Order: sequence, then C-alpha cells, then structure tokens
Amino acid sequence: MRLLRNKSLKEYNSFGIDVKAKNFISITSENELKQTIRKVYASELFILGGGSNMLLTKDLDKTVVHVNLKGKEILEEDDASVLVCVKSGENWHQFILWCLENNFGGLENLSLIPGNVGSAPIQNIGAYGVELKDSFVSCEALNVQTLETTVFSKEECCFGYRNSVFKNELKNRFVITSVTFRLTKKEHQLHTGYGAIQSELVGIENPGIRDVSNAVIKIRQEKLPDPKEIGNSGSFFKNPIISVEEFEAIKIKHSELPSYPANEGHVKIPAGWLIDQAGFKGYRKGDAGVHEKQALVLVNYGNASGAEILDLAEKIRGKINSEYGISLEFEVNIF
Repeated sequence: MRLLRNKSLKEYNSFGIDVKAKNFISITSENELKQTIRKVYASELFILGGGSNMLLTKDLDKTVVHVNLKGKEILEEDDASVLVCVKSGENWHQFILWCLENNFGGLENLSLIPGNVGSAPIQNIGAYGVELKDSFVSCEALNVQTLETTVFSKEECCFGYRNSVFKNELKNRFVITSVTFRLTKKEHQLHTGYGAIQSELVGIENPGIRDVSNAVIKIRQEKLPDPKEIGNSGSFFKNPIISVEEFEAIKIKHSELPSYPANEGHVKIPAGWLIDQAGFKGYRKGDAGVHEKQALVLVNYGNASGAEILDLAEKIRGKINSEYGISLEFEVNIF
C-alpha cells in the first residue's frame, strides 16, 4: 500500500478522462482499507472501483481509494444451486466467465457489462431482461465512520431501476467489500425474451447459459464501443418511466413514441430512441460525442474533458425536455 500524489486517473475511469487525484492509494485487503480510512476524514475520501459508471469533470482534491479486493469463494452448494461470495475488486465480466466455466447460471445476460463486482449492487446493473437483484443474496460493506462491517440483505438494499440504497440515503457512507449471489447449477432459467437474443440463438437446439452469454456479447460488441478503444461508460441516460396519462398526452403530438410496460400505471420510454429522434445519434463536437450505433452512449474520442461531455449531456437533456416534455435522468454518476 503506497500513497501517490497528483496521480492521473485516466486509466482508472472508462471514459479515459485525464484528471488528477490529490492522493491515491490502491488497497488489496480489508485491513488496508481500514488503515486508510482511519487516517482520512470520510469527507475527504473518494472510493473508486472499476471506474465504469462515472464521469470525472475536475481534479479530485481528495484521497482516492482504489478498492482492489480480489477473491471468489463458494460458501455452500447442493445439487440445484450454489452460494458464491465475490470480492468487490473482481472484474464483473471475468466473474461471469468464471460462472460459465463452472456452469453457474443466472448472470449470463449481464455479460460484458464494464466495471467491478462491488459497483454492481450500487447501480443494480441490468441488461436484456435481467437485473443483478435477481441473483443477489447479500453484500458486506464497511462503514466509513465506524469501520464496522454490515451485511445488507436484498430487502435492505432497496433495489430499484438502476438504483439502490447506496445511491440514496447511504450514499458515501459504506464501501462494499464483497457480494454474495445464489446461482443455479442445473435447470437454468434462460431469459431470451429480447428479440435480439432470440435472433442470435436461431439454429441452436437446446441453448444453454453459455449460448445466451455469447449472444449478449455479440449484440453488445456490435452496438456498443469498447472502452479500451473509445472512452465511454455505457448507457449515459436511464430509460425514463412516466405515467400512462403522461404517455397518452405526449402521443397526441408524437404518435410514433414507443413504450414498454413498467410498474403499474407507468410505461418505460427508450431514451435511445428519443436521443436518436432529436438528431444526436453520431453527433460530435470536438472529442465529445454520441456513439454512431447507440444514441444512449456518450463517448470520448480521445481528449475530451469531463466538462465537455457533461455539456453535451445537458444539451441532449434540454432538447428532449423541450421537444417531448420528458426529463432524462443520468445513469452515470457525475463528479
């Protein structure tokens, strides 16, 4: 554990934004994490995981703690299922591949989502009809004030659409150190309801979890840029959820507006469609842009600043609000 000063965070965020941290420490054990927090006021801490769901708009005048905890452990298993505990610093997609190698099912639809395991519950990551909460059992988290470890159940995490208690009332109060999942070992329940997945599985008799994962990977690679090649953080905006009454009112002017069922009395509007219709798909100003294949994804073509990407996001949000009366919410955390 070594303290670095004025450390560039370019390689630690998937947008590739070159901002600096006043202090930087990478920790590899919970004991190191506790030692670090003891020395720094909670208000001066910035916890960094995989850096995949954030936009850094300025230098951080704080101590950045890179949580690099590694390890996977099978806690219990029977013929039908397995309980797996994963440290927060494990790469999410590498964990998925490990699950597939062991024929553990439940997370295959979440293949190729960037980031680390510890960030996944905060966002309740989801894709292609599956959310993290569907296989989540609990997580352990360290209280940055008391240095006590708390176990949070699924209910206590208050999962919602790309949301959890860690983004709201417990924001910045805990550091997730491990996550436990209940995964299937046989009779896997496949989620292939999305048309794109069904199309990729045509011709495959009795598809399994690896087939579903391969389909998801292919779809994502065709639609989404690789952060290693073009800086991005995946979907920048949430799909807005509005009431049926609001939807019907908007359709009077925009009859082509698509929707999908959401919770009772509400519908979900595809944000990518709205952004595309507003003319932003493929838009570029300097090195800040909107991806040419997926309007939900804002990109850094090389040397864009976080502020430039945020300006573009606000421009998009303003246009959608004025045209449709719909307020887009950021999925990415802004710092």
